[in-house]
Amino acid sequence: MFEQEIEMERRQSSVVPLLLIVGLIFGTVGVAGYYLMQNRKVVTSQEVSTLAARALEAQGPVVLNFHTGMVKASATEKPGDPQYRLLEKIGLVTLGKPTGPAKNITPVTLTAKGKEFLGQIAGVQQTTESDGTVGYATPLASRQLVSVSNIRLLSIGHAVADITWKWQTTALGEFFEASGPTVKGFSTWDRSLLIDKYGANFYHSDPTRATLAFVRNGHDWQIAE
Repeated sequence: MFEQEIEMERRQSSVVPLLLIVGLIFGTVGVAGYYLMQNRKVVTSQEVSTLAARALEAQGPVVLNFHTGMVKASATEKPGDPQYRLLEKIGLVTLGKPTGPAKNITPVTLTAKGKEFLGQIAGVQQTTESDGTVGYATPLASRQLVSVSNIRLLSIGHAVADITWKWQTTALGEFFEASGPTVKGFSTWDRSLLIDKYGANFYHSDPTRATLAFVRNGHDWQIAE
């Protein structure tokens, strides 16, 4: 009787470690299988839309900067450049005659129409400079997501997707449409300056297509750097 009890205890003591090892193996395989299945999942259309919209928003709007007051010509800003003449052309500012010994200071006045017009545009920033002029940073256009397509998995945890985006112009941005009558009313040289330096663009052209790469970070997808 005593010998049978000892033998039973020996069997139990050998079975317990074995069960622990088997459980550990199944647990490891299960966890590995879970993560493998998760990493094989393709980024969803909703995830791509959210990430792409954030990326487009992070680039910020195209902004036109100008000043009112006694504006002195500098390397970065010249009241005689076409952006000021465009603003005058559409009735937002008036330009006085250049003054000063070097004739490099131009009186720029915001009209009543200009004040009302800018007040209706979201995101306009107004600052008073140390020289007494008032600076305006006015959004012209921002990027807007149109569609998401052709999502595909390249390898475990890596995917790509095609997106389409377009420009969304503000009321002022409409006057800076490069194919529009306001910009086309300037000389070829001035149109080039407006496009190269002052925010004019073909905002009404066809939407732009781009391909974004995504990488899985744990449970979440993010745009690959």
